[in-house]
Amino acid sequence: MKHIWIAAVALIIGALSMPAHAAPPTATPSPGYDARLQQSRQGSATTIYTPAPQPPKIKSKKPPQQ
Repeated sequence: MKHIWIAAVALIIGALSMPAHAAPPTATPSPGYDARLQQSRQGSATTIYTPAPQPPKIKSKKPPQQ
């Protein structure tokens, strides 16, 4: 049992002493994403949006009261 504890402690100390080499996914360049981003930025300056037309008013189908 003592050998297991010594091995576990040695493993933990070894893991804590090594530097981490991981990079977040946003740190790696992506040529496809960069191209789409530049294209969307270029197109947004010339795009003009018009408001949607108003829907027609619905008339009631009840006969007028007399």
